[in-house]
Amino acid sequence: MADITRRFGWRHLRGAPTAHIRHHRSGRLVHDGPGLSFWYRSLTAALSEVPVDDRELAMTFHARTSNFQDVAVQATVTYRVSDPAIAAARLDFSIDPDTGVWRGAPLEQLSTLLTETAQQHALDVLARTSLSSALVDGVAAVRERVASGLAAEPRLPATGIEIVAVRVVALRPEPEVERALRTPAREQIQQEADRATYERRAVAVERERAIAENELASQIELARREEQLVEQRGTNARREAEERAAADAVKAGAEAARTLRLTEAEAARTVQLAEAEADRQVKLAEAEAAAARAVGAARAEAQSAWLRVHGEVDAATLHALTGTRLAENLPRIESVTVSPDVLTGLLAKLGGAGGSGETA
Repeated sequence: MADITRRFGWRHLRGAPTAHIRHHRSGRLVHDGPGLSFWYRSLTAALSEVPVDDRELAMTFHARTSNFQDVAVQATVTYRVSDPAIAAARLDFSIDPDTGVWRGAPLEQLSTLLTETAQQHALDVLARTSLSSALVDGVAAVRERVASGLAAEPRLPATGIEIVAVRVVALRPEPEVERALRTPAREQIQQEADRATYERRAVAVERERAIAENELASQIELARREEQLVEQRGTNARREAEERAAADAVKAGAEAARTLRLTEAEAARTVQLAEAEADRQVKLAEAEAAAARAVGAARAEAQSAWLRVHGEVDAATLHALTGTRLAENLPRIESVTVSPDVLTGLLAKLGGAGGSGETA
């Protein structure tokens, strides 16, 4: 929509680059072109605004196939106004000089024209096509037929319209028919999925069998190697035992020889010690015997001298010595009580003994 500004009874129009403006004043064309900007008076101006950019027209319509099945067609037509002068002359693109709003609905007229023309060609091609063929190849066939039909339509160039592109998005049957058509495909897909599942299970079973066989072969090989290991260990153990026995025998022989040498040396040393001890005992016995003979001789000499002395001493002296020796050997007496009777008898004995001595 054009941008119109009011100033003191004048109007200023500023168009867009994608809008072709035609300005007539008093029946004469004053301005003609896209993206114009000019001043005018609304009472004497006749303005038209024709969009020249590419426009998308989405359409949806129903058609019937050769086997009397309804399908929904979704398509899009891209078009543009190639000759704005012809389009403005054939369709009402006039705008209000005060507001810039279209007075009519030219784009709706173009949409109706394009939709009816495209629908006519689509119905024509689908009416001779079965539903299954339409669902398989109908999109391309409808697109080509609609594009060729619009390109050959004489009213479009006469209106200044150029078709840029035609796209058919989808062809859809009725929901019930679509469900019925999906059933065999779904069953086939399910069968293929089941077959794939069975094949996958078979492959898995085969792989498990191969894995089990590999594990069994590995266990057999491991058992064989363990047996070889046990045999090798037994051989090594026997070899070690034989070597250890030989070493023990050598060690025992060396130990026996060393023990024999030590025993012989110890026996020789014992014999030497015994001989030395015997010599020492002999010498000690001889010394003790000599000492005993000397002591005996000395004692005999002393006894002889004692006897000689006592033989030469008188009896009174001997009695005195005997009393002295007896007194020395008597225990210590703290006090002695002598009764007259005892003293009398003692004196009498002493006196008798004295007389006997003298007599002797």
